[in-house]
Amino acid sequence: MSGYLIRRFFQMIIVVFLSALVSYALLNLAPGGPLAGLGQVTQNARFRITEEDIARIRANFELDLDLPIRFSRWFIGQPRGPLTIAGREFFANVVVGCRKPLEAPDSEGNIQVIGCKENVTLANLVGRKNSNGVLFGDFGVSWTTNRGQPVSELLLSRLPKTIELLLIVLILSLIIGIPLGIYSAVKQYSRFDYFFTSMAFMGSAMPTFFFGILLILFLSVIPKMAGWPYLPPGSSEAVRDYSIPMFGVVQGGSLLDKVLHLIMPVSVLVFVSVSGWSRFIRASMLDVLRQDYVRTARAKGLTEQVVIIKHALRNALIPFVTIIVFSIPGLFGGAIITESVFSWPGMGRLYIQSLGNYDYPVNMAILFITAVLTVIATLLRDVLYTAVDPRIRFS
Repeated sequence: MSGYLIRRFFQMIIVVFLSALVSYALLNLAPGGPLAGLGQVTQNARFRITEEDIARIRANFELDLDLPIRFSRWFIGQPRGPLTIAGREFFANVVVGCRKPLEAPDSEGNIQVIGCKENVTLANLVGRKNSNGVLFGDFGVSWTTNRGQPVSELLLSRLPKTIELLLIVLILSLIIGIPLGIYSAVKQYSRFDYFFTSMAFMGSAMPTFFFGILLILFLSVIPKMAGWPYLPPGSSEAVRDYSIPMFGVVQGGSLLDKVLHLIMPVSVLVFVSVSGWSRFIRASMLDVLRQDYVRTARAKGLTEQVVIIKHALRNALIPFVTIIVFSIPGLFGGAIITESVFSWPGMGRLYIQSLGNYDYPVNMAILFITAVLTVIATLLRDVLYTAVDPRIRFS
């Protein structure tokens, strides 16, 4: 087992590095960015943005550096300047970017870079502001979402809300989904099974944003217009007191206020999770119930409850472990669509906001931490397999 864990550790390092490299490259090669629209601004005499201003903005966002150098500085905090050995500098004149690109329109009128007016060398990196690298826990500062705030502080301010929401969803989904899946498998082809399967297919097929909008419409907008009790349509808590029929005045930030704000996003996520997880348990239980050892247990005269709980359920939960452990990255990444629909101030909504604002440090921090948690969850899954099924061994 120790040899297996050592091999997996080195594999995890390679996977995390490659995922970070690919994510960083795709994000920085995508259209748009912090400089999007500056070409139109420079043509407006009112703003008078010069070539020097654009060069300074490019340097501030490190967009004047070549992509590999930019990634290296983000990942490990190097290079910061020429290589210094025994007080002597080496490779000071190595070109690592372009401060002022030379642009010209092509035959179709699109602007293309055809050269460079002023290069950036390793010597120019001396004294330039730079993070220590994400490997050392320094994710830099936010560019636009909360300009100048350390990304780590921004993430920590949103993480509790996401954990609060998804932990409640995870617990309720397990409590509801597993018994439903087991009962549906035991009562296969019964009326309950047909009804349950239909509802599960509906929950799996219905987009979360559509279900969320329906809940807002029928539990918030229409009841409020009709003067009935209603639920708050968004956010995690109110900033001031408000009145709900039959409930009276609800104080903003109180426990009741937070519970009312939780009901709709939790309902959406629980319905979707239960639909998928219960069908998974049902299929796994049906496969196990056909095994010879289950028939042998029944032939011994064991009660049906003992056969289901002790002999069938444990083996049926082996593939279900995969779903549970891969909920760990979700606790950090958040429910992007649901949080956006209900304006929930969590990690998912932060990710959407930072994408819209071209806030690359925040985006990459979320993607990198999610990748790390995913490979950890994969290793945890393999370890839990050995605990659930003693027949599984890794060497």
